[in-house]
Amino acid sequence: MDCRTTQKVVRFLSAFSLPGFDTPQPPGEYLVAHDEEPIESGSGLAWRRVATFIHLPAISVRSSMQQMVPIDPAFLEAALEQDQKQS
Repeated sequence: MDCRTTQKVVRFLSAFSLPGFDTPQPPGEYLVAHDEEPIESGSGLAWRRVATFIHLPAISVRSSMQQMVPIDPAFLEAALEQDQKQS
């Protein structure tokens, strides 16, 4: 079976930064993609995440240059939790 990519949109209400980012990113909605590969388990097919990327800039920003930046999903979740605490 082939690998798959799942996507979700995350929303930051204030500027945020993640390890490896040169500058803080502005508030907005960002597309996050997870690359997953299939693994066999005792109860059937399961998926294991092998990479996570965030698309920059935010969805609402019109830009001729877009990039997918690899990120650690744990850092992303921590940044989202911190953002919600600030609101």
